[in-house]
Amino acid sequence: MTDSMIYDVKSLLDKEKGDERILKQILRACENDEVISNFEINYVKKLIDDSLTLASQIKSDVATQEKSIVPEIIFSSNQNIEPLFSTSPRNPAVKSKNTKIFISVGSAIFAIIVILGLSTSGISNVVSDDSISIKTDLSTYEKGDIISISGTSISNKINLSIENQNGQLVWSEQLSVKNNNEFSTLTIAGGDGWNKSGIFTIKAEDNSGIKSNTFSFKI
Repeated sequence: MTDSMIYDVKSLLDKEKGDERILKQILRACENDEVISNFEINYVKKLIDDSLTLASQIKSDVATQEKSIVPEIIFSSNQNIEPLFSTSPRNPAVKSKNTKIFISVGSAIFAIIVILGLSTSGISNVVSDDSISIKTDLSTYEKGDIISISGTSISNKINLSIENQNGQLVWSEQLSVKNNNEFSTLTIAGGDGWNKSGIFTIKAEDNSGIKSNTFSFKI
């Protein structure tokens, strides 16, 4: 009983219940194994009972408050519940409109395919810039200079020509293209049609098309 009394008295002191002076006196008597009067025992018991009663009342009040927070939902038997999905028939006008839109989109796609097909069919006649090339070693020449000409071609034969500023043919030559698709040759800046300074045009022509370049000529 002494141990339980000590525990109860300490609990009352911690909770600041009862007369602190009396409780400390009872605690000291318990710890020193002194005689505890019935008054002291009943005093501690009454304080414990009062504390338990108060705690029980507080717990009951809290439970009542929590219960009152929960709203009560009452469903009326006459309440109409609307269906989640509408069962009304579809509007035929909307269906017709969607069909027309689908047909229009399909027609547009078909037209694009036709245009792309026509465009692709003409690509085979276009000469790729990479299939043929021509250049000179210098950009400017004077009369009597040696012009070094080189380039590439995917054909076996290549026709070269030079025209003066008036479009007059002043030189031409046909070459065999090497296995590595390259060609080269030399010519002299002079002769018929080389009597005036200007911009001259050099051309390379094979089965795939024509490629040209220019250089300056000075007397």
